[in-house]
Amino acid sequence: MNAVIETRGLTRRFRKTVAVKDLSLEVPAGSIFALLGPNGAGKTTLIKMVMNMVRPSSGKATILGTDSLRLGPPQLERIGYVSENQELPEWMTVQQLIDYCRPFYPAWDDDLCRRLIHQFNLPRARQLKTFSRGMKVKAALLSSLSYRPELMILDEPFTGLDALVRDELIGGLLEVTDQKKRTIFIASHDIDEVERLADWVGVIHKGEMQMSEPAASLRARFRQCEVTLEQGQELPEKLPETWLLTERAGQVFRFVDSGFRNGAGAESIQEIFPGIKDLNVSPMSLKEVFLALARTWRLYDEEEG
Repeated sequence: MNAVIETRGLTRRFRKTVAVKDLSLEVPAGSIFALLGPNGAGKTTLIKMVMNMVRPSSGKATILGTDSLRLGPPQLERIGYVSENQELPEWMTVQQLIDYCRPFYPAWDDDLCRRLIHQFNLPRARQLKTFSRGMKVKAALLSSLSYRPELMILDEPFTGLDALVRDELIGGLLEVTDQKKRTIFIASHDIDEVERLADWVGVIHKGEMQMSEPAASLRARFRQCEVTLEQGQELPEKLPETWLLTERAGQVFRFVDSGFRNGAGAESIQEIFPGIKDLNVSPMSLKEVFLALARTWRLYDEEEG
């Protein structure tokens, strides 16, 4: 796999707190990679290490084939970055921001810039300090997308934005990725919007990478299952480790199978429960998968605590 971002054993400690722990990750070139995780999971710290804003305590990160600790102008010309709390020169107007940024990027595309200004409905003559948060995010995205970066990194871009602004931001991202094979790396806990974009998904919890795989593969192996047992039928003493959130209500037994495979999945369940009355197996959205994982981790944390 040709990786645009790659980390090996990446760790960051803040005194006694381990924000990111021994994290290894590969982001495939040309993918729209969604890094999912609850608030405090380590997403922002990971991005800051990859972008050389924070030095790792141990491990290594490379971006576009360059060690993150050695990032310079040749690499930064190829990377776009927009974060949730990004600071902008608010005394500038939109046009002044464009005029300031353009000389730094030889690949700046004036035609694309004009289309994005229209698409984002950004008034050129207004100062950024008069903008709402959503408008400021659109201005930041405008200044990053207009030079068509090979890699676009977005850290919680949708937080607190209304549905219309979110839709406009997604349209701007697709405007660039549709033109040429480029990579978007987006960290978010806003799963509804990410699901519309992502073709590759990583999940982080307490600074550790839990999984990283194509979105289609993730959806294919997760199923919501409901078994109707015979009267008096007992559960096996040991259930498969891939079954999450198991619960029984009378003769109905429900669980999430994280190792389901089309064809063999239902058959394996029936082998564990011979003679069952009924079996319902339902596909799950990316949001439902993430919520199932989050609930599983919470239960585990409560047991550990």
